[in-house]
Amino acid sequence: MQVILLERIGRLGQMGDVVTVKNGYARNFLLPQGKALRATKANMERFEGQRAQLEARNLELKSEAESVAGKVQGRSFIALRQAGDTGQLYGSVTTRDIAELASQGGLTVERRQVLLDHPIKTLGLHVVRIGLHPEVEVTVTLNVARSEDEAARQARGEDVLATRAAEEAEDAFRVEDVFEAEELAREAREELSGAEAEEAGEAAAQETDSGEDEQSGRK
Repeated sequence: MQVILLERIGRLGQMGDVVTVKNGYARNFLLPQGKALRATKANMERFEGQRAQLEARNLELKSEAESVAGKVQGRSFIALRQAGDTGQLYGSVTTRDIAELASQGGLTVERRQVLLDHPIKTLGLHVVRIGLHPEVEVTVTLNVARSEDEAARQARGEDVLATRAAEEAEDAFRVEDVFEAEELAREAREELSGAEAEEAGEAAAQETDSGEDEQSGRK
């Protein structure tokens, strides 16, 4: 389907451009959102008659977006999620989730303004683009963690997964040390018991020899 763009749309083109798009994209997004018109002769004349107003309105919206951008750029939001030891989430963080987190942080962001190439499915710090206007984008950081403490550590630049793996390795090493110490202690006890038994045997033998010598003397 051919449409007339009423504003700049990503890589499609600028305001006033006539472009060819898939029918579903036009019917489900561009036309209902008021971002384009069907490329008919009547609509072309309509657009040319409104071009000056549309451009003025676009500049006004762009100016407003640039003003908001300064307050949004670089903001960080925390998303607490359950995840496995490898950092893989049990689920994902979607554009809807990010829009809600931004709203909770005092920003008015619609789901369609969150420019996410794919759902976020791992722990860590993720840079997310927010389209405040077709010509104004900002980036925010999404801190995906399993707890507030973990989020704080990630914000400081700590690799929580690597730290946890190191802690688990250290714990395993300590357990081995305990078992090794217990084994050495057991062997020492056995050696000590063997030595004591040997000493006791020698003492008994000496007593026996002494008794025999006394009996011999009496005779």
